[in-house]
Amino acid sequence: MRVGKQTFVYEKPPEVASHASVVGPKEGGGPLADYFDVILDDDLLGMKSWELAESEMLRRCALLAMKEGGIPEGSAQAFFTGDLNDQIIASGFAGRALELPFVGLYGACSTFVEGLVLAAGLIAGGFLENALCAASSHFCTAERQFRLPLEMGTQRTPSAQWTATAAGCALLRRSDAKGRIRVTAGTLGKIVDYEIKDANHMGAAMAPAVESTIRAHLSDTGRTAGDFDLIVTGDLGWIGREILLELFSRSGKPIPPEKLVDCGASLYYKEQDPHAGGSGCGCVASVSCGWIMKRMEEGEFRRVLLTGSGAMMSPTSSLQAESIPSIAYAASLEVI
Repeated sequence: MRVGKQTFVYEKPPEVASHASVVGPKEGGGPLADYFDVILDDDLLGMKSWELAESEMLRRCALLAMKEGGIPEGSAQAFFTGDLNDQIIASGFAGRALELPFVGLYGACSTFVEGLVLAAGLIAGGFLENALCAASSHFCTAERQFRLPLEMGTQRTPSAQWTATAAGCALLRRSDAKGRIRVTAGTLGKIVDYEIKDANHMGAAMAPAVESTIRAHLSDTGRTAGDFDLIVTGDLGWIGREILLELFSRSGKPIPPEKLVDCGASLYYKEQDPHAGGSGCGCVASVSCGWIMKRMEEGEFRRVLLTGSGAMMSPTSSLQAESIPSIAYAASLEVI
């Protein structure tokens, strides 16, 4: 059922039947290490390229989610996923190996939440019984594509974020079980562009889109920030999180800082030198499928508003000096 201008409330909300997270060595050395299912020793995973390594990481994550969900390999009815590579090749190659009905998505770093919103609608509407929602990113593939070859050792600016080597995957399915995490509502964001052109300042580019989508979700559903135990954002990092808090403060409806958690600002210790924090499709996917969902299952949180953000840019648009349009999607996760 559609409510307001941008939000869907699912009358038969699907449950999160299982979830899995796989991260690289740097992410495994951060503050959330205990919540990840697999911490890799080698971020090349024995493959001949970083791109194939990212695809293999995503494949393993999807297999683990199916195993934890108690369904045989190959029995998921749809695989919603995406990544940051040109033509989402990491996802496409993983889909080739898994041989599942494939829905390739590109919402940049918001892709995981975009997948939750879309898959939940198809399951709630009776079109699917289950679906995998996933996303991945890899530091080395992102650096090669969007910035400069790693071999150059180029100095990164203080506002730059560290693309997470990580993947997350959640299995959604129809179920009448009680006390399960469910995707109860989803909000489609609008493209927001504040004319930021610095590709090393993603937090500033994406924060306005996040504010727009959170505001739309609250308005459409009639809820307030106080109705949620946590409001989780994808990968604004430390700088972007502060900008988002300032935007809400200026609007006259501030969000309590202790209620706003950003995955990119939570993934690393500052001593690990991620500069402004984490980013990448795998950032929100792994933290959501690890730290967030496990804490919900442990009873610490019952209602979380998960908002993923993405910068809808490309290497070509950056070279053409275009600004960075951004998007954000929101999904309400509730234990019911």
